[in-house]
Amino acid sequence: MANQTTAPPQGELSAIDRFFKITERGSTIGAEVRGGLVTFFAMSYIIVLNPLIIGTVQDGTGQVLGGGAEATPESLGMVAAATALVAGVVTILMGVGANYPLGLAAGLGLNAVVAYSIAGLPQVTWADAMGLVVIEGIIILILVLTGFREAVFRAVPVELKTAISVGIGMFIALVGLVNAGFVVPGEGTVLALGNLGTWPILVFVVGLVLTIVLFVRKVRGAMLVAIITATALAVVLENTLHIGTKGGGNPNGFNLNAPTFNGVVTTPDLGLIGQFSLLGSFENIAAVSVVLIVFSLLIADFFDTMGTMVAVGAEGKLLDKEGNPPRTRAILVADSLAAVLGGVGSTSSNTAYVESTTGVGAGARTGFAAVVTGVAFLLATFLSPVVALVPYEAAAPALVFVGYLMMAQVAGISWRNVEIAIPAFLTIIIMPFTYSIADGIGAGFIAFVIIKLALGKVRQIHPLMWVASLMFVVYFTLEPIQNALGLGV
Repeated sequence: MANQTTAPPQGELSAIDRFFKITERGSTIGAEVRGGLVTFFAMSYIIVLNPLIIGTVQDGTGQVLGGGAEATPESLGMVAAATALVAGVVTILMGVGANYPLGLAAGLGLNAVVAYSIAGLPQVTWADAMGLVVIEGIIILILVLTGFREAVFRAVPVELKTAISVGIGMFIALVGLVNAGFVVPGEGTVLALGNLGTWPILVFVVGLVLTIVLFVRKVRGAMLVAIITATALAVVLENTLHIGTKGGGNPNGFNLNAPTFNGVVTTPDLGLIGQFSLLGSFENIAAVSVVLIVFSLLIADFFDTMGTMVAVGAEGKLLDKEGNPPRTRAILVADSLAAVLGGVGSTSSNTAYVESTTGVGAGARTGFAAVVTGVAFLLATFLSPVVALVPYEAAAPALVFVGYLMMAQVAGISWRNVEIAIPAFLTIIIMPFTYSIADGIGAGFIAFVIIKLALGKVRQIHPLMWVASLMFVVYFTLEPIQNALGLGV
């Protein structure tokens, strides 16, 4: 926090500074802009990736999003435009409504559930599947407005919240390493080093080394400078060596998108907006199955955001002594509305992104950074060729480095106190090992309750920790329950 005695008088601050409390939080407009852009570049892969996940799968009637039996450049473009538009709107909503540096977009994992476990059911249409996403978002919004979601969050012990933040740090570092191709599935091992002799890996390594050097030299905007420099290197390499995108015949290409320039402006097709059927799924899926589907989406969304907002707040030193961010309810309301709007926009449930920690690591402390991120997403609906210039290998170093920054919080956990150390340990390791924030939180919650029970300290278990842990038990056993009921969802 800024020293209030050295801050300029309120009358000398700009309207933007006063509204977002930029100076009050020890930041500057320049730092917020840099942080917002870093968050955007770290998240922008979703504009390319979401269409490949939800835009290529046929629904129960044999149709893909955008119409037709097979995905086309036009239909994938529709999904990309809707993805960027909704992400822009909900991120600006977070910035203005909650004043928190948190970017939101279509949730990875959640979109796969919608594509493969819901839309693919017999007779279910994409409109029906998106209707279930809207229902899930409405339920979460109700839980927020009634105070339940916030109460659960506040019931979590502060050191367990710290463990969640550390676990997310390890998780996003692994995401960066894997998606850049630096770490790959191993032969005889779970993970192994990738092929370090490729040009895309060189881009990643240069970006990571530059980030570290600039950071230790205390250069402002180190991450953004590194991303831009690594992108420039990637563009030069692509245009001279024609490396291309990784595929079956090109194992050494760029992982997600090759940095090729195909103009500046495109006209987006926003025909998917509003293409949802709120209750259509009930006509084609058993009611019990619908309930289980919505519950599965709800649990993942409910706790992923909880962990992410703690991680962002911890990285930016925005949390109070209980580990709670400012305006918690406003943050959760914005996130819930994002889930609803994700269904309305046919992009799957939108949720908070752990990549927001990269922006905070670059200096963001307020919602103005989120507004910058959101505006960048809105521009991306028209400037998608420019966004495609940034390959994942250029943005991934920021994720890895922020993982280091977040790991520093591990010192705040009492490792000699097994009552908190074991749940914290499980939370931290299970997040990256399962590639799921919600799984790590669930393991930590359940372990906490079990240990307190074993020690006869039942009164130290907050009633809402009981509720959350029981919800996770159902969540973890959902597939056996579905199989037992013969639902096969």
